[in-house]
Amino acid sequence: MTEIYRVEGLHLSLADMTRKPLLGAAPRIEILKGLDFTIPRGAVLGIVGGSGSGKSTLGRALVRLLEPSSGSIRFEGTDITHLGEAALRPLRRRFQMIFQDPMSSLNPRHRVGGIIAAPLRLHGFDDVAARVGRALDHVGLPRGFAARYPHELSGGQRQRVGIARAIALEPEFILADEIVSGLDVSSQAQVLNLLGGLVRDLGLTLAFISHDLSVIRRLCSRVIVLYQGRIVEDRETAALFADPQAAYTRELLDAIPLPDPDQPWT
Repeated sequence: MTEIYRVEGLHLSLADMTRKPLLGAAPRIEILKGLDFTIPRGAVLGIVGGSGSGKSTLGRALVRLLEPSSGSIRFEGTDITHLGEAALRPLRRRFQMIFQDPMSSLNPRHRVGGIIAAPLRLHGFDDVAARVGRALDHVGLPRGFAARYPHELSGGQRQRVGIARAIALEPEFILADEIVSGLDVSSQAQVLNLLGGLVRDLGLTLAFISHDLSVIRRLCSRVIVLYQGRIVEDRETAALFADPQAAYTRELLDAIPLPDPDQPWT
């Protein structure tokens, strides 16, 4: 299986705005500390870790919303580590991101159809209306939803619009950042089933960021566990759950609530 991403020696530092001095630049905090991994084409990779582990920072680096401090990120053999915006623009169609909060990532003044159509027009696609319709079909929303505004939709429906906007561009890679964390259990299951089907039907490669290992277990074939900006495990999902090697991974697994059949319903 060929790789779609190769990451080597990745370091990324961000300014600590909580300690900004009166004069000069704010001190920098190292978030990612020398990461090495690959993502095979067609894989469903889980990126898991607690708050502050660096998982969202890593995701944003992969789609070059953040520029690494050092190391390299190769996307299908092209070094995108320090590419400027002009050079990145033709590549951005090929790697897309679905954000955690659809209400903040969907323009409330635009209808659903316009939201999905905007990146298509930006990248010069033809037959925009037809592509919007097909994207809605793929995520299980009626085509009539194109005329609705985001506030008229449920949380799960809004997240489907975010997914439709991403897949409309026919990308090869999608990064999903905590996209089910704000949904109820039923909506979570529907979105996870949808993503699994899209990976299969559209031939996508997916990286799924979460703090919840029970969600990762359901969707992902491989898991990277981050702790304080470092990879402590990078293994197949079944192997990781059967025999976690890192103490931090065992803590995450112990935090998963398990039903107790001996306890009565209350």
